[in-house]
Amino acid sequence: MSSLKPTVSRRLFLKIAGLTGAGALFRPMSVPAENSLDNIPTRPFGRSGIQVSILSLGGMFDIPNNQLLLRQALRWGVTYWDTADCYGAGRSEKGIGKFFRRYPDARQNVFLVSKSDYRDPEGMTQLLDRSLERMGTSYIDLYFIHAVSSIYEIDSGTRKWAEQAKADGKIRLFGFSTHSNMESCLKGASKLGWIDGIMMTYNYRLMHTQRMKAAVAACQNAGIGLTAMKTQGGGQVRTHSPTELDLAGRFVQKGFTDKQAKLKAVWDNPAIASICSDMPNLTILAANVSAALNRTRLSASEMELFKQYAEETRSDYCAGCSDICETHLAASIPVSDIMRYLMYDREYGDSNRARELFSKLPANIREHLADLDYHAAERACPRNIAIGRLVRKACRDLA
Repeated sequence: MSSLKPTVSRRLFLKIAGLTGAGALFRPMSVPAENSLDNIPTRPFGRSGIQVSILSLGGMFDIPNNQLLLRQALRWGVTYWDTADCYGAGRSEKGIGKFFRRYPDARQNVFLVSKSDYRDPEGMTQLLDRSLERMGTSYIDLYFIHAVSSIYEIDSGTRKWAEQAKADGKIRLFGFSTHSNMESCLKGASKLGWIDGIMMTYNYRLMHTQRMKAAVAACQNAGIGLTAMKTQGGGQVRTHSPTELDLAGRFVQKGFTDKQAKLKAVWDNPAIASICSDMPNLTILAANVSAALNRTRLSASEMELFKQYAEETRSDYCAGCSDICETHLAASIPVSDIMRYLMYDREYGDSNRARELFSKLPANIREHLADLDYHAAERACPRNIAIGRLVRKACRDLA
């Protein structure tokens, strides 16, 4: 059996990186020399001291039928793999298990993450055991509670469960992922003293706010490992304004795309251990790997342009602060979740995932979404998002 330890073949790298497509790299600035072991850089994951690759393979794609991508990711040094019990109705974890059964030595090279939708100890134990069985492993490196929107979703019972799971050797680290109210969740976790890792929405649109800066700093000081997701900030840089044209032009001159530049903007913060990216094909994987290998940093003026562009287009992007807008609605409407589903549909081109998630909203909520009055929520929104119009668009496009 051939070794699957991380290594980069220059010839194969250039062959794949030269492909065209979404996020493809057309002129790689930095590639490893022939026969070198120049792999993706690593960073320590919080106080754990574990080194993780700065690029993480997100598991929301057809893993069972895309085994070649897993193999290539590992060879290029993408050794942080993220999945969840619910991804693909379990197919994501089963696909990883299929890979480990074929390449059993690969498991020791992978920092493996999975997640539980359940919050109660009994349910978490059930899902953890199922994840272990599906993936054919005796332990998971980092186990998350999935999609936490309030720090009060975890308590002393959660801590006791995590400590027992660690004592049993089933997990090494514990934490949560969060798509909404990220800043308050991070600040809350930093005060607990027992959260090892957090995955949160973090991108060039959010990183400059004082609330996010303070939240990230608090977690860094507490030794919590941070993984960024949703790093593209809602889609590609357009060319409708001088700021946009300036951004796009600068990136082209340096030899990378706006997508790669957005990754670099996040990596610029050393507090972020890794970026979790959904990379369903070799073209996107190669482009992201090349961005990680390229040591060129964005300049201060380019970071400032990103900040300016984020401000100019702030009403195009939901920042997930559902604790603000949702309190101004007569019914319990998950506004930030619906905005996220629209992003999957419009910006990621993943209509199937968007429709699947939208269909899981309770029927009594879906039936009344289009008829509710959103004016108060819109007045409260700090980003001036047209919430009512977008919710009604979701009802039309995703139902």
